[in-house]
Amino acid sequence: MSLKKLFTEHPDAVGESYFEHMGVALSFAGPLLAAGLAALVHAFLPFLCVTSASVTVKRLYARMTNRTPHTAAHNSADRMLGWDPVI
Repeated sequence: MSLKKLFTEHPDAVGESYFEHMGVALSFAGPLLAAGLAALVHAFLPFLCVTSASVTVKRLYARMTNRTPHTAAHNSADRMLGWDPVI
């Protein structure tokens, strides 16, 4: 398998360029990190961050399951996100 294919096979499969896919993945990473920190705080201080992690995970799950891949009809210059990255 070529090095390029390692970096582009999955983004291509969901109809995104490498950098589009990176942006989407990073848009999930930040909230997941914050949710993890909230869960860590909640583990030691259960009266804090009672629903922070679960609300974040539910919101991100809804975003991920409602995604629709780009169609091949769009070329990379005209490609717009096929779903709303910020709900």
